[in-house]
Amino acid sequence: MPRSRVLAACAVPVVALFAVAGLAPLPFALAQPGITADVLGKDKGREVITITGAPVRPTTGRLRMTTILATGPGTDVDLADVADAWFRTDRAVLPYANVYPPGKSDAEIEQRNLGQMKESQDDATLAALGFLKKDPEQVKVELHLADVGGPSAGLMFALGIVDKLDGDGDGGDLTGGRTIAGTGTIAPDGTVGAVGGVALKTQAAARDGATVFLVPKDECSDALAERPKELRLVPVATLSDAVGSLRALEQGRASQVPSC
Repeated sequence: MPRSRVLAACAVPVVALFAVAGLAPLPFALAQPGITADVLGKDKGREVITITGAPVRPTTGRLRMTTILATGPGTDVDLADVADAWFRTDRAVLPYANVYPPGKSDAEIEQRNLGQMKESQDDATLAALGFLKKDPEQVKVELHLADVGGPSAGLMFALGIVDKLDGDGDGGDLTGGRTIAGTGTIAPDGTVGAVGGVALKTQAAARDGATVFLVPKDECSDALAERPKELRLVPVATLSDAVGSLRALEQGRASQVPSC
């Protein structure tokens, strides 16, 4: 058989393989910057944070929790989708297993995410009241944020509770009237944990007017990857770190605030 025919014959299965790969669903999810929500404000007509059993102060400024928007569990992602997202700064390609637990239905995943959100709200309440040395048996906190799941709003919920009860500790707002955004899980003892997707969340924060972004300390390098130039990244490891940094910014001591 002539060499040209041999090469042509060999090329057929290779071309077929690429064609199949281009059309077949791949084990990835695509993500992009999602919504942000001001935990000091309202969501669908209801206060995000409602506190009883202690005086609540009026606040100015905003504390925005941030999200990413990922393709759903049942969405097929093909090679063309991955290639397009790979070269865009406002998209990310994530292993499916890093976003959704394998073997779970859409309903099961939604229920899991809502459970994580409820747990993060409870932990945020305990962390904030513990920081302020207030008795959780006397001070009751109700948190409401519709259509958002997962644990990554914990830090911002805790800061919202602190701002409503204590502000900067000296009569002013914890935000200093700014729009502050951030992300991070929180434990009842105030420890801030990593969440993933921070490079996309910084973009959502800047889009919605934030000038400061609180990021879990271990994710500084990820946040720097696509940081909008107008956004200051402040690393935090605990709720106390976050409150201390915001108080310093509010009081004009920016040079004392760490940056990524």
